[in-house]
Order: sequence, then C-alpha cells, then structure tokens
Amino acid sequence: MFYGWTKLLKASLPKRLFYRSLLIVAVPIIFFQIIITIVFFDSLWIKTSKGMTRALLSEIVTIIDIYNDESSYNKKIVTDLYNQNFNFSVRFLENEELPDIKVERWFSPMDRILRRELKSRFNAYWFNTVSYKEVVDLRVKFKNGTLQIFFPKERIQASSFRIFALWITMPAILLVFIAIIFLKNQTRPIVNLAKAAEKFGRGERISEFRPSGAMEIRQAGYEFERMRKRITRHLNQRSEMLSGISHDLRTPLTRLKLQIAMINEKDLSSKMTENIDDMEKMLNDYLEFASSQINVKSENFSLNNLVQNIIDKYPNNKIVFKNEVKIEITARYNSVKRCLTNLIDNGLTYGKKVEIILSKTINNIIICIDDDGPGIKTEEHLNVFKPFYRIDKSRSQNKSGVGLGLSIANDIVKSHGGTINLENSPEGGLRVKVSLPS
Repeated sequence: MFYGWTKLLKASLPKRLFYRSLLIVAVPIIFFQIIITIVFFDSLWIKTSKGMTRALLSEIVTIIDIYNDESSYNKKIVTDLYNQNFNFSVRFLENEELPDIKVERWFSPMDRILRRELKSRFNAYWFNTVSYKEVVDLRVKFKNGTLQIFFPKERIQASSFRIFALWITMPAILLVFIAIIFLKNQTRPIVNLAKAAEKFGRGERISEFRPSGAMEIRQAGYEFERMRKRITRHLNQRSEMLSGISHDLRTPLTRLKLQIAMINEKDLSSKMTENIDDMEKMLNDYLEFASSQINVKSENFSLNNLVQNIIDKYPNNKIVFKNEVKIEITARYNSVKRCLTNLIDNGLTYGKKVEIILSKTINNIIICIDDDGPGIKTEEHLNVFKPFYRIDKSRSQNKSGVGLGLSIANDIVKSHGGTINLENSPEGGLRVKVSLPS
C-alpha cells in the first residue's frame, strides 16, 4: 500500500532539478503562511468580528426597546441621535413583511457571524450584504411592520484583514521570486554541463564551455573538461596512427601490384591481384570504421537533398525515393552521408531494389531503407552490428565486404543520439529503420 502511494507521489513530482528545488523552497513558505493565516483568521479576525457584531446588535436591541416604550422616550429624537452618532439609518415600514428572497452568502464569514448572532436575538429577520458596497440592509419583524436599519459594514467586519492579507501575501511572493532567481543561477551551470556532455556524446565540437556555479558543480565541470580533452587527444592520436598505418601499408601493396603485373602467368597474377584488392578493401573499410567517431562540427542541411545526391551517383534506377516531406537536420554531413551510403550499398548488394522513405515526428526524423533481398533472421539482428560479422549462411558468401557496413552505420547513428533497428520489409527483404533527433 505504502509502495503504491510512494510511486504515485514520485510520478506526480516534477522531474527537473529547478522545479524540485523550487518546490523545496516554496512549499514550506506557503505552508507557513497558511498556518499563520488560519491562526489569525480564527483567533483574531473571527473573534473581533463576533465582538463587533454583538455590540452592534446590542445597539439595535436598544432601538427596538425604545420603539416598544413609547411613553418614556421620544422615538424621533433618539433615532436621529443614533443616525448622527452611530451612522445608522433607521425607519419603520408599517404593514410590510420581510422579503422572501434569500441573499445570504454561505461562504462569507461576515454573513455567517451576522446570521448566528441575529438568530440568538430575533425570531424573524432578514439582511442583505450584497446589494450595497459599504452598507448592510437589516430588517427585523416588529409588531405589524418591519424595522429597517442601514449600518456600515465596518461596524461588523475588522478592516485590518485586507491589510493583513496584503502583508502576508506580498512577502511570500517576494521570497518565492527571490528563490526563483537564486535557483535559476544555481541550476544554469548544471544545465550547461549536461548540454556540453550531450554534445560531446554525439561527437559534436564544444567551442565554449566554462565551469561555473557552486564549488561542487565547478569541480564536476573541470573533471568533465579534463575527460573531454583526454578523449579528444586519444581520438586524434588514433586517427594519426591509422593514417600512418594506411600510408605504410599502401606502399607495399602498390609494390606488390607492380611485381604481379610483371608475372607472365596470368592465372596466378589474377588470383594474387584479387587477394591484394581484398586486402586493400579490408584496410579501407577498417579505416572508415575507426574514423567514424572523429570529432567533426555539425551543420544544418537538407536531408532530402543529401539522399537525392547519393541516389544520383548510382547508375541504375533500382532505388525508389519517396520524397514527400521536406526535412532539415543538424548533424555531421559526411558522417550521415557515409551511413546512408553504407545502408543503400548493403541493400543493393543483397537485393535488386531499394526503397527509401523519409518521415518526421514531433521529436524524431525517421529514415526507412527497404530491400527485396533474403533478409536477416530475427535472432541475428543484434549480431550484424558487430564489426567484421557476416551471415554467410543466409547472405551469399560471394558478396563483397568484410562485415563493417552496418557497424559503421550503427556507430554513426548512435554518435548522433539516434537509434537504428532492423525489421521485416514490406518488399520481402530487410528494413533498416534509422531514427535521428530532430
């Protein structure tokens, strides 16, 4: 039971640090203000209003007693004195009944207090606190008519309530506003650090990042900057090392090609040339895979134009492009081009026809590449993304490649913060579904 309530409470709480911190600051302030308001409202304002209402009713009872005793006092003189000294307006409405329309406000403390006090003093009464802004219309059944009395609302309601409400509300609003400014300044360095880490995780360049904020946040920022520099240095060293390896290996391969060209036995030279070409292709594929995460600056470009440019380089009409939605994307142009080229090459290698579909959701860009080849079994979907993995049983062994096409595509998509999945294609082969953040 408690687990369910805890889970519900966690689900209802805000997820962002700023709003959680604001909740920690604002809730005690609001709770404290509510307690003060309740205590003041109950112990001071209500009791004061009750005392003022009782004093007013005592004066009204006195007027009624004067009207009852016509032999002792001059009613007109006393009434004029009440009107002059107590801001009353008293008149007797002969042969008139109390109104039937009820205008009492059940949610109003002033109406509730006045009703309770009148109920204990009179049997038949009627009052109206709504029709007039500053005056209460009170009518009491008296003999064969009605005694109508107008008196100011301030006689039964403490005027300090509005001032108290203002002073209790404004400081709370001011404190919450100061807390918002303070929390904004405290959470901004954390947000900047998170954005920098997200960009670096996608392989984008981080041009400006300076640790700021509290000491702990600065420390985390400095450690992130050191880690970023170490990883960048490692990637640069790897790229330079691979460039050197490429240069060193291409030289002996070129010499081997020249020596093979001088061999008179054509069959032997042809086989050796094929082996050297395979070695050179393996070397190129490996270098392409190893350099797929090099830190390159992102740019904004049209994904439709990129796909069309890739398709134009193929000399056949085996590719169908459904170009219905214009899509702009911010990414590494050459990396996305390499990813799509690998997927299209893979589809054309094992199938006769490839269909490309672009679509867009609220948060993602979807690229579907379908082929009509033999497809891939579901249990092999995860394995084909491993470097140098080939499915020789289901995909022809005579096809070229060393098993790095999908690995490079997967590496590029993941470095952009996207996902890549394999599904069954409506064309009968394999569907590669790429999702990139928009």
